[in-house]
Amino acid sequence: MILSQANLDASMMDLTSRIKQTYELILDNLSSAKINCTRDVLAQIALLIYECADFVSSYSETKGFLVRLGKNVFSDKASAVANYNSRLDRLMQELRDRAVLNIQDSVQQMRDDVTLDSLAYAGGVGLNQTKKCLDGTRTEILNEIVDWINNTDATAPRIFWLHGQAGRGKSAIAHTIALRAKNLGNFGSCFCFTRVRHHEGLHTKLFTTIARDLADRDVRFRLLLAGIIAYERELRDTEDIVTQWQKCILEPLAQLGGLLTRNVVVVIDALDESGVDTTREGILDIFATHGAELPGNIRILLTSRPLADIREALHSKQHILSRCLDDVHPESATRDITLYISTKLKSLGGTFCDADFDQLAAKSGGLFEWARLACDYLRPRIGVVPKEHFHRITSRARGSPDVLSKFRSVMRQILWSKEPLPISAMDAMRRKFSREDDQYSVRIILNFMASFLVGTTDTSTPVRPFHASFYDFLLDEKRSGEFFIDQADVHHDLALSSLRVMQGDLRFNICSFPTSYLRNSDVVDLAKRVEKNIPLHLLYSCRFWASHLQDVKYGSDLAQCLRAFVTEEKFLFWMEALGVSNFIGEAYRALISAEMWLEITRVKQNIKML
Repeated sequence: MILSQANLDASMMDLTSRIKQTYELILDNLSSAKINCTRDVLAQIALLIYECADFVSSYSETKGFLVRLGKNVFSDKASAVANYNSRLDRLMQELRDRAVLNIQDSVQQMRDDVTLDSLAYAGGVGLNQTKKCLDGTRTEILNEIVDWINNTDATAPRIFWLHGQAGRGKSAIAHTIALRAKNLGNFGSCFCFTRVRHHEGLHTKLFTTIARDLADRDVRFRLLLAGIIAYERELRDTEDIVTQWQKCILEPLAQLGGLLTRNVVVVIDALDESGVDTTREGILDIFATHGAELPGNIRILLTSRPLADIREALHSKQHILSRCLDDVHPESATRDITLYISTKLKSLGGTFCDADFDQLAAKSGGLFEWARLACDYLRPRIGVVPKEHFHRITSRARGSPDVLSKFRSVMRQILWSKEPLPISAMDAMRRKFSREDDQYSVRIILNFMASFLVGTTDTSTPVRPFHASFYDFLLDEKRSGEFFIDQADVHHDLALSSLRVMQGDLRFNICSFPTSYLRNSDVVDLAKRVEKNIPLHLLYSCRFWASHLQDVKYGSDLAQCLRAFVTEEKFLFWMEALGVSNFIGEAYRALISAEMWLEITRVKQNIKML
């Protein structure tokens, strides 16, 4: 292609202009902090500009000479210009692509800078909408809590402690308030303790979990919290709850100042189920001593049973508003429970009438948990006639004294066992009880208690209550009446049964090892051998016979069994069973307990002789 000199001159001018613009672009990028990912491309562009500039300069100097050579030379120069432009286009596109990646990296870096994944978080403890109050119930207490939340007075209490005996509906109220706050946009966090997760140490994750929930709600809080964690990395895995409270809760909230325009609600449910009293001691001290330091727009709803340590820590504090559900007017509680029962049983059509609902509500004694379990007991299913179950619940004649006696005996075994046992193991223990009329299967009672206890339909599942309130009910004579379960002589039966089980079932080399010259750690299938050869009732007896013995008064039958056990070879087999089960450490404590029991018994006998 033959080009004119005018066209070539125009192309040269365009290339010169582009060189200037590209040079300025390089200067801008070199001054940017985002240069790392584009440095090599900029270097290539700079070299190309240098080459282009040299080319343009050379053309200017030889232009006259080229004119004398003829037009074909212009075509060669035009091709060179086109090549330079093409190379510049390619490098500029690569620069733009690198810039996009650079932005993405920067965004990711920003995200990494504010991530809180390293901060401990408890999963599965949050809001559960299925546990909320039935619409139309608990209106008085719910309105009282909502009014407290919305109170803008700077002196308003920061903490609302809702307490009452188990089964009063505290958790339902807690979830209802959390759900309302979420729907209204002022939900901060919801943390529900449960005794079945004691082993997880949830109390050490309380404040870090709340902090992360608050961070999810407010990006400003997130940035502040992320900055604190980045500066103090030890916060990421500390179990010091005082430090967690100060650094993860109070400090970022204080820095936010008045930026939170609405009162933010944090719900902490069932603090009494966080563990033993020593477990929650630190949490209680924080709420009692430092709760007043919370900003005026933070509201913490705290629910628990009124255990002694909780009551002592939280009562009579100006920044804590206390409300007891046990003080709710009986008429109000009965009204709400009647509505609850009628709603839950409406699916049964005309099976029950309003009078039946009233009767069930009256039987509840103000306990929503009782009403829930009763409705579940009446629920239609295979082999269940709702009306028959209704009469069982409401009948004044609950059965013969013999039936009640068996009920109490079985529940004693469940309540005072050191560890939950399945039906098969409970039956094996009962067959060794001292009285023959107590040596019956627990099934005659537990087969009818599927609404209250887990493990009643599966002989291998440990028997436990669906809710702790059932045990609380049985142990409170004022509430349970004729169903009250006292301790009686249950420890005597369990101690004697344990000794008899060991005397009958322990044997040499119980796991049938091919050799006794191996460590436990070297036996590949040790766990399977233990499970196969040491049944649960035997393992329970080996572990807890001495614990039951501690709570028993002297009895000749116990003394004889104990003497026979410690003076015969069964004693060695007991230690072997504990060893292969990884409970050998309990042998020392058991022997100390047995020695103390025998010594106390001997002293008492000497005193009587005097």
